[in-house]
Amino acid sequence: MRREVEEHLVGAGIDVVDDLCGLAARGDPLLKDLAGADELWVVACHARAVKWLFSFGQAPLDEQRAHLLDTRTQSAEEILSALPPGPVPAGEAQPAQPDDAPAPPPGDEWIPWFPVIDYDRCTNCLKCLGFCLFGAFAKDPDGRVVVAKPANCKTNCPACGRVCPQVAIIFPKYKGGPISGAEVTDEDMQREPAKVDLAKLAGGDVYAALRGRTTGPKHPGGSGEDKLASLKKLQEELDIPSEVLRSLGAGGQGRPKDRGDIDEAGA
Repeated sequence: MRREVEEHLVGAGIDVVDDLCGLAARGDPLLKDLAGADELWVVACHARAVKWLFSFGQAPLDEQRAHLLDTRTQSAEEILSALPPGPVPAGEAQPAQPDDAPAPPPGDEWIPWFPVIDYDRCTNCLKCLGFCLFGAFAKDPDGRVVVAKPANCKTNCPACGRVCPQVAIIFPKYKGGPISGAEVTDEDMQREPAKVDLAKLAGGDVYAALRGRTTGPKHPGGSGEDKLASLKKLQEELDIPSEVLRSLGAGGQGRPKDRGDIDEAGA
């Protein structure tokens, strides 16, 4: 379905970009150009994710002028019929970058996997800031939590989104809602965030326990088997990829020193 829509857009001369997340991550000037259009149609992922990707890229959308079409929930026929009739000026699939364009995050192979925050839902509880293993979050000068270092996020790991009590953290590339940006339902609020006692499962320090998942120290107060069972449940509850745990066990980035204890800020 996505290919069918994309072929139609290209044939109609409509701008197509490879990765909206990538544009947002580097604050591409194209986003401001698009957001400033008299009328805009965006064919992408869930509308909630698109809204906050543009916001993250410093190009907030005017909801009166922006029409967001969702390739995850709408059929190709629905999307194509919703587009305006008539010719559209041709555009480049990869817009040229001006000399002063922001540099992309480090790492040539970096996949734009990172969270954006739905500030319509966020209560600034700072659980994500206290929980994140890799320092992706910080506070802005006004004390509001922000995604400060998107490239620090580990690909395919949505763990911070699973512990957010308001389901305000969106990973646009995630496999399912509401973390993917789908609208949040009452049922989602009962299911999300993951109902897991992090302090109990991790013996009081989820960071040390996750690192120990691959290095082998015993879980405080329990047998080695208890530790493995607890951490397997923790991994499943938070959907943490095994490669992220391996990176911790191999001496990769661990708990940021200025984030506070997990049972104070993250559980």
